[in-house]
Amino acid sequence: MEVARRKFQGVLNILSFNRHFYVYGLGVLALIIISHAVFSYSDLLLWLIIIAFVYGLIIPLIVSAYVYDFSGYYNFKWLKDSAVDFKAKQIVNINAGFDETSFILESNFPEAELKVFDFYDPKRHTEPAIVRARKVSLTYPNTVVIKSTHIPLDKQSVDLVFLLSAAHEIRDYKEKVAFLKECYRICKPGGRVVLVEHLRDFPNFLAFTVGFTHFFSARVWKNAFTDAGFATIKEKKFTPFMSVFTVAPQSIK
Repeated sequence: MEVARRKFQGVLNILSFNRHFYVYGLGVLALIIISHAVFSYSDLLLWLIIIAFVYGLIIPLIVSAYVYDFSGYYNFKWLKDSAVDFKAKQIVNINAGFDETSFILESNFPEAELKVFDFYDPKRHTEPAIVRARKVSLTYPNTVVIKSTHIPLDKQSVDLVFLLSAAHEIRDYKEKVAFLKECYRICKPGGRVVLVEHLRDFPNFLAFTVGFTHFFSARVWKNAFTDAGFATIKEKKFTPFMSVFTVAPQSIK
């Protein structure tokens, strides 16, 4: 079953899941405008503050619309540049409780056995956005809830492991490495792990201002993959705002 996405579904999701930021932001902006009437400070300063607030509220939505609704992210055309085997037989997709990709993966790998895992832990992964996202997410049949430190599969049993805009919800570095070690353990010697993430870099700072701290830098991801034991780590940009990491247990060209 492939689920058709609604028009502007990506940006509407961002707005819905992060609505607390917009409520707080608009509330603070209203107080600043009121304070200008009370204290009569510089009009120029007021307009600079208003422009900064409008930028911080609107630009993330524009970038999100570009990335999630217009770039072809959910068409998975970017996957053809990631050196994956489309004849793979054993595939794993791991999410943090919000799953928009398993049905799409199923349609792209019709001959494969797809297993889906959800590592969401309400005690560790407390971001309000992911809590809201879980309430509206579709659940792929037979999705298994797991601990991030253990994937219930045999060693070297999987051809492809997908971590699509989910692994950043693991905030602690040690937990992140432990999770990636599990991905390494289940991955066949010739297999791949495909991770797609926004990064804590300059383009995402321009897009999300302080919100870019929710993501991790390329250096952090590469260090975590190295610490988990992976021998090959390749990064390719998908739009200026997202990176596709293709990693393998063994050295490859």
